[in-house]
Amino acid sequence: MVTAKGYCPGPFLQESLFPTTGGFTDGRYCEPIPGIGPNGTAVTCCLPCPLADWRYADDTAKRVEVASWISVAILPLCIFLLVSYAVLPVKWTNRHYLSICFTLGICCMEIAFIIPLGAKPDQCYNAITPHDMYTDLSCAFSGAFLLFGGWLVVMWSFIRTLAFHLQVCWELVLGPKFMWGAFLAGFGIPAIAMTVMLILTGVSFRFGQICHINIKHGDQDYWYPIISVAAAALVLQLATLAYCIHVYLRSLFDNSASTTENSSGLPSYTSSVRTVTARQAYRRVRRVLQLQWRGVALALIIIGNVIFFAVVFINLDKETDPNAANMAKATDWLACLAFGGSKEQCKQYASAMGPNEATLLAVVYLLSLVGIWNFVLYVRPSMFVGWLEICRGFSAPREFVSADAHRNLDNKGFEMLTTGTGKTPEPYNYNMRSPSPSRMMRSASPRQMMRSPSPTNTFNGRRSPMAASMTSERNVQFGHQEARYTRPSMSFSGPRPPTSPGGHDWDPSQTFARGQV
Repeated sequence: MVTAKGYCPGPFLQESLFPTTGGFTDGRYCEPIPGIGPNGTAVTCCLPCPLADWRYADDTAKRVEVASWISVAILPLCIFLLVSYAVLPVKWTNRHYLSICFTLGICCMEIAFIIPLGAKPDQCYNAITPHDMYTDLSCAFSGAFLLFGGWLVVMWSFIRTLAFHLQVCWELVLGPKFMWGAFLAGFGIPAIAMTVMLILTGVSFRFGQICHINIKHGDQDYWYPIISVAAAALVLQLATLAYCIHVYLRSLFDNSASTTENSSGLPSYTSSVRTVTARQAYRRVRRVLQLQWRGVALALIIIGNVIFFAVVFINLDKETDPNAANMAKATDWLACLAFGGSKEQCKQYASAMGPNEATLLAVVYLLSLVGIWNFVLYVRPSMFVGWLEICRGFSAPREFVSADAHRNLDNKGFEMLTTGTGKTPEPYNYNMRSPSPSRMMRSASPRQMMRSPSPTNTFNGRRSPMAASMTSERNVQFGHQEARYTRPSMSFSGPRPPTSPGGHDWDPSQTFARGQV
């Protein structure tokens, strides 16, 4: 009997009723059923799109959407770290290019989960065909950000592990060459890998509103390479930790050996030298661990998560690929649906169709929670102190001005200028000849010579500029009309040094100086 679904029974739809192009046609879950067509021919029937709605519970899509809201909460934390690295001085953040680039990869992954919340895409191109990156723009962006962010996180975890290994085990100082090589590998390899993956495999809607890598060639151009890098990072990390344990145990052994004595009752020279070397190595390793334990812990967490994700997705690809072996495993489930069974009634036969719901949700939640580990391990209390200092700097006044200064804004007494008449002072004559010592001796009285100069007196009995300034200040304050600046007759501020053309013109016998013999 021909219906709107064609000749197919139950919830299945006849594939020939739909176009052969448009959407991700390889994502259709179809199987030919013999004897149901006209004249007993076989008809290809397909499960309606999306497939995950038939395999898992009704509320699975809502649970997957929770991961997107988790990313909404975590992305601002990652942005806070990046802004702190860019704005605050290094003394508050201890920033490093390894931490910055790793955080950028986390941001890409979080953005991939947030895109569907704004786009709200339809997962299906038609009733049996899911959308792919060519027919839905949000699918292209969410899949690209997710896969590129995953590559960034794995590559920078490997680079951090390699840097830690070289510093601890080989005592190498990493310089600019390592940094530029890290930039080239950390961004170049993910960019090349993502380009190859999008061209050869692509992304499409498989479960939830986030696009994931397709099955065809997905293992070869994404999962196997990323597992290889993660496994290499794990091996390096374990080797480095084993070396640290070895150094620690050797320092303990040498420390106990240094307390022993040889047959002569004196400490052994050989053991003491070994003890110093072991202790130095242990102190060096401990310093490196104290500086990089956050990065080491985060790298281990990321590597463990990536290996778990890869195993789950590879298993999902193998068990949901519509090949003959998988169709044979799904015969009971498909027959249950074809003979009118509901999704809940046939759920017990679907255990062979990929991972269970709990495993799938665990993968999605762990992917979205990667950013929280990054924030917890990289944030420092000093960052908040630095932001507090910046906020105080913006709110504090630029210059302190007292209340007395506001009341005396027009007071010119400190400038040694004529305030009553408005007459400007005469220009200073810089060509004035500097006085000679003999003139100073003759012009000054003995009393003035014995008297120490005060701020208001000079050697010639005249008032100094400071006295004039103080007098003018008092005149202004007490209402006097004029406060004239008096220029001293002798000044030592000329540009030429004191000279005496005829040698010294004073008698050495009248002073304590010794004359010529």
